[in-house]
Amino acid sequence: MEIAESMEGESEMKNLLKVCVSVGTCLCYCYGIGKVVGGGVRRLIFLLPIISLFLFLPLTLSTVHLSGTVGFFLAWLANFKLILFAFQKGPLSHPNISFPRFAALACLPIKIKQKPHFHTHPLIYAAKGLAVAVMVKIYDYAHLIHPNLLMCLYCFHIYFLLEIILAAVAAVARALLGLELEPQFDNPIRSTSLQDFWGRRWNLMVTTILRPTVYEPTLRAAMPFLGPRWAPLPAVLGTFVVSGLMHELILFYIGRLRPTFLMTAFFLLHGLCLTLEIVLKRALTASCRLPWFLSGPLTAGFVFATCTCLFLPEFIRCRIDVRAFQEYADLGHLVKNLASQFFHAK
Repeated sequence: MEIAESMEGESEMKNLLKVCVSVGTCLCYCYGIGKVVGGGVRRLIFLLPIISLFLFLPLTLSTVHLSGTVGFFLAWLANFKLILFAFQKGPLSHPNISFPRFAALACLPIKIKQKPHFHTHPLIYAAKGLAVAVMVKIYDYAHLIHPNLLMCLYCFHIYFLLEIILAAVAAVARALLGLELEPQFDNPIRSTSLQDFWGRRWNLMVTTILRPTVYEPTLRAAMPFLGPRWAPLPAVLGTFVVSGLMHELILFYIGRLRPTFLMTAFFLLHGLCLTLEIVLKRALTASCRLPWFLSGPLTAGFVFATCTCLFLPEFIRCRIDVRAFQEYADLGHLVKNLASQFFHAK
């Protein structure tokens, strides 16, 4: 059994290496295209083969953590940035950009450091890592835990794990290239509205890339028909629909199951509710709005309720939780074996 697991892990590492080499080669090509082909549809045509390949590469990986992370970085972030680059927009179009920075900006959630930035203390990430380890242990007793409480644990698990992964990427980027990680979260639990949650606190990296690729083009298209007051509404709704479809794609990379579009329904529901919230805010004066100590719990309750009904069940349907816990166990065995070999060598 251990030999089979070792062989599978070795095969996955080889596949990851192939993906890295392929991505590096593709980005060399994109960097060169940017030097010789002007921005516009013509450059987009030259970049379409790379965009297509980036949609395929995550399928070469099988583990939950690698397929999901690589899918997110390549199929979503890198492809959207390349689309912006085709029209001389976005971070890749920075003048006189070097290739190392071009490659890092293309496929990682980072931005060029403009000024000193406050960094979360490493002990905070250590505490969150410990919390994830404790939750993984608690899952051994999942049969004794109420399903709703288990869903809440999954929510915090995803939140903490994302922060840890992105903090690791930030440390590498900062050390090698002097680049700064785009902020990912800003205390989402303190959100006082859906607009506050999605626009300023949760997954800010995705907000940053969706704004110029989906929101702003939709806003410009709707402006002649709806005017500046109401044009943002279809732009917001369209952004949530695209986000839902991209989440379906990431879920497919991880689970390889036919999509049910429940996750898209989750984002569509939030898009509709956020649109309604914007309309109500414009219709009501500030004195008629709920105070923060009421709107905060209502926002958190709505997010948790819809997440447990539409978002997290898709992860469980794909057995992502079970597979992820097995990967944690395999990693633990690997670390244990390496430590044992190290001390025996001494």
